[in-house]
Amino acid sequence: MSAGTRPRWVTFDCFGTLVDWQAGFAAMLAPFAGDSQQDLVGAYHASERLVEREQPHRSYKDVLATALMRAADQCGARISDVDARTLARSWGSMRLFDDVERMLAELRQKGCRLAVLTNCDDDLFEITHRGFRHPFDLFLTAERVRGYKPAPWHFRAFERVTRVRRSDWVHVACSWYHDIAPAQALGIKRVWFDRERTGEDPSSASFHAHTAADVVGAIQALFESQNDARSPGPESGIGSREVSSRRAGA
Repeated sequence: MSAGTRPRWVTFDCFGTLVDWQAGFAAMLAPFAGDSQQDLVGAYHASERLVEREQPHRSYKDVLATALMRAADQCGARISDVDARTLARSWGSMRLFDDVERMLAELRQKGCRLAVLTNCDDDLFEITHRGFRHPFDLFLTAERVRGYKPAPWHFRAFERVTRVRRSDWVHVACSWYHDIAPAQALGIKRVWFDRERTGEDPSSASFHAHTAADVVGAIQALFESQNDARSPGPESGIGSREVSSRRAGA
């Protein structure tokens, strides 16, 4: 996947894409959520989106506690502010998905530079970052860009910092709402790593992948198609595709 002397970048969302956020968050809630755990997780996601849009910007640790307290109120769960603010202390308990390290290693072997665009604070991501075998070349947090995806600030900051050409950049994420939709709006090539099988419209993605191996193949195909087209545009006429055994029409 060489682009001569120009680096080729693959950016990733972190939590839900590389790190098992759902299992980790549920485990953090277990000590005080009781029978409300499942309802609380669902209500939290809706509350988090609203809190992240509020101004002025607040830290993710504050978002985490505020959204959880609001979700608890909706579910009738008894969670104290003290309990809500202990969640960040358990951040390091969240684990990588089993397929992540091999995927990252294969991309590095192919000459890609790797970065993370994440909706959390610097100190929280630093805890997570230490769990990877090798550090990323770059990471941008919500704390650094002063905003949360799906707002465009992570993507725009990454472009400014790296001066990457759109033809040399692919973004990979599990969340359609936080990542795939805004990347599409900005004209960035994107691989939807659909771990959760949410049923969202796959046409928003350049590729729709279900496994880590699919992701590597999709990235290679996107970069190779750009070479073949010899075009500066970000999409090169590529519509949404399925990869591996789940290729469209298979």
